[in-house]
Amino acid sequence: MTRPRSILAAPLLASWLAAAPCPATEEAPAPSHHAGDPIESVNRGIFKFNDAIDTWVLVPVAKGWHWILPDPVEHAVGRFFANLRFPIVFVNDLLQGKVVHGAGDVGRFAVNTTIGVAGFFDFATRFGLPAHDEDFGQTLGVWGVPPGPYLVLPFLGPSDLRDTGGLAVDSASVPQVYFVEWFYLAGSRAIEVINTRAAYLDEVARAKREAFDYYEFVRDAYLQRRRALVNDSEEVPTSEQEDLYQLPEGSEP
Repeated sequence: MTRPRSILAAPLLASWLAAAPCPATEEAPAPSHHAGDPIESVNRGIFKFNDAIDTWVLVPVAKGWHWILPDPVEHAVGRFFANLRFPIVFVNDLLQGKVVHGAGDVGRFAVNTTIGVAGFFDFATRFGLPAHDEDFGQTLGVWGVPPGPYLVLPFLGPSDLRDTGGLAVDSASVPQVYFVEWFYLAGSRAIEVINTRAAYLDEVARAKREAFDYYEFVRDAYLQRRRALVNDSEEVPTSEQEDLYQLPEGSEP
């Protein structure tokens, strides 16, 4: 699954909730003094807050969702929401001068919206129209804007100063926010978050167990992946945890 972004309120519906709880019996890791993370102590506090919400609210709900829905249905729901991101991807294709990608994304949206039944089925990939992952944070990076300090946003998860500004622009480029009532949008986003969290229950649990410092793991995964996306690296590094903070675009988990 590629690229997303709370389930508590409409302004927070741009990234994914996820967790990184430190066992109560262990001492919290010391700050790593990462050059790109000048407010690490503050970020760790927010990260812990997000962890608690994920652990006590989102994970139980996601487990129930996963128990009710077969995997193919979960994947189809993920593809439906990925299809809705077309305006964000297309606008940023054009802003980055990727006209060919933009044309392909128009075709992809048309195919999956029609014969793909609103995006629940991904026929476009079979027809040679791959999914692309673009957002305004990436566009700013392509334009030469530096990422700035790493940030952990309440409910929203990992970000940086550049991507945080990009979230507002991306939100404004989605047409449905102008004619769909906010409570429908919030409900839709809640389903999207729960569905994605359910898809990664086992993988995230394993990553939490194996990471020496889970905060560093998520931070480094986020920064590395965003750098690769801005540079259009062919091999974009990812992780199950980092995927939870990104809106899916076209492929199933």
